[in-house]
Amino acid sequence: MEDTCCSPRKPACWMMLVAILLAGGFYLTGKIIEQKDFTPMTISVNADGKVSAPPDIAMVSFGVQTGRQTTAAQAMKQLSRKMTAVVAAVKTQGIEDKDVTTDSLSLQPEYDWQDGKQVPRGFQATQTLYVKVRDLDKIGDLLSAVTGEGVNQIGGVDFTMDDPEALQAAARAKAIQKAEAKAGLLADQLGKSIKRLKGFSEGGGYVPMDYRKANVMMESVGGGATPDSIPVPAGEQEVNVSVSLIYELE
Repeated sequence: MEDTCCSPRKPACWMMLVAILLAGGFYLTGKIIEQKDFTPMTISVNADGKVSAPPDIAMVSFGVQTGRQTTAAQAMKQLSRKMTAVVAAVKTQGIEDKDVTTDSLSLQPEYDWQDGKQVPRGFQATQTLYVKVRDLDKIGDLLSAVTGEGVNQIGGVDFTMDDPEALQAAARAKAIQKAEAKAGLLADQLGKSIKRLKGFSEGGGYVPMDYRKANVMMESVGGGATPDSIPVPAGEQEVNVSVSLIYELE
């Protein structure tokens, strides 16, 4: 009688066949699982938020230039005399010492050209102050007062915000609200619903308007006369914050 390897009398053979079939099934199942993408669907939305408010601080730059003086000592003496009067005028406007800073101080020799050569013609001294004005209604009066005491250079006026974080927070809240609405609409169009927030990034922020672009030369007002108050409109400052939100869908 013929005895095959897979006869009922040799159970090991059948066990081997079962093992092979099971292994093949597991292999095919693994391949199917490998082909299925379990990565959750996400969407990314962007939005901007903008708020505006009037500035509450002005940084004013002005100073004194002596013009040519015979000696360096004479130039510095004249500068000291004029700047002492200017600082006193600043304080009459209610400006505190902590808000007055020397922006620049210089003493330079002056020359003329004669027959192709430099000829010394004395010295010139210059000092510039940087003043923080917390009451914007006083800017015009301040400029009027200091020009009356010898200021003949005005660098400019820079309006800014003392605490811009509150405006940034308001702009950010607007941007997030817009982004959330945009994400909800997009999820509906895709036939999905929002599961959770996966990521957040922010750009933009507070950028003060800069008025210190022109250097205005002014003639000193003689005789102690004080010019009329100069109108200096402040306008508004704008804060623009952009956000990017990433949501997981289900």
